[in-house]
Amino acid sequence: MICWKCRKETGIEKPVRGDECPLCHADLHVCKACEFYESGAHNDCRETSAEFVGDKERRNFCDYFRAGTKTVAESGGVDKAAAARDAFNSLFN
Repeated sequence: MICWKCRKETGIEKPVRGDECPLCHADLHVCKACEFYESGAHNDCRETSAEFVGDKERRNFCDYFRAGTKTVAESGGVDKAAAARDAFNSLFN
């Protein structure tokens, strides 16, 4: 799977709650790494039965979690939302 944070291949196919990216140590069983994650959807999740998760970047117990299926090429290697947020924050720091 591709790490949601550093966009590198992790070598982990099905992460469980305690798994971390071996490169950047980000949690892998998180909303942002899930196939159902969609910013702007209700609760940022396309799975209608999933419970609300407040922090989309921290490990959770969601039973509907499925590791995202994008490859490095498909992901573009860049998180556009994070890049926009970083650009915005740099204006005020």
